[in-house]
Amino acid sequence: MNRQAQAAVMFLLGGALLRAGSTDLYLRYVKSGLRPLVLVAGVVLTVVALATFWYERKRAAAGHPHPEPRVAWLLVLPVLALILIAPPALGSYSAVRTGTALQPPYGLGPLPTADPVRLSVVDYASRAAYGHTLRGRTVRVTGFLALDAEGTPYLVRMALNCCAADARPVKVGLTGQLPPVLKPDAWLEVTGVDASRRTRDPVNNGIIPYLRVTSVRPVAAPADPYDETWNT
Repeated sequence: MNRQAQAAVMFLLGGALLRAGSTDLYLRYVKSGLRPLVLVAGVVLTVVALATFWYERKRAAAGHPHPEPRVAWLLVLPVLALILIAPPALGSYSAVRTGTALQPPYGLGPLPTADPVRLSVVDYASRAAYGHTLRGRTVRVTGFLALDAEGTPYLVRMALNCCAADARPVKVGLTGQLPPVLKPDAWLEVTGVDASRRTRDPVNNGIIPYLRVTSVRPVAAPADPYDETWNT
């Protein structure tokens, strides 16, 4: 592979980053706040590729070709994977095999006065496990369903720190009026109240609070399947 071919690969990679950053595809790899960096990286790679291609064209015209080892063609593989394959978001398989990421919150603000209160999985779990601010309140939480080896249902959202590689689940156990058929990875909007029950995650001994369900509604998976509020 010569330098011109390498420039072509770099150009494809830059284009793939620009495509991912200009759509929701990048959310399968990194947190939403990194979108500008993805776009900048795509622009830089594209510009460098064009500059390299122009320079090597001049070099070759002057009679100074610069051959490169053929193994460099392997660089095409991750580029093609990025362009052709959109990886699914981490789901129930990872959730039941990874310990909960729930940590004591830095602080919990007051809840809105209206019921039901819409909370993220992380916010509900933090308040139910550490805040004691949910007494008498009805909440509405959205996440995907996971079932452990014993069939215990959990409402889960994968907590993202930087990128999908470090995503870990925050789990809320479900009890009460559940559907007769529970399908792992199905996204649900769950309404209920704090069940005043806590268990320990068998994977890492983390706290798992429970929610007593009063109603359940299937919903579509969100554009951003990860929850970024756990480390704020």
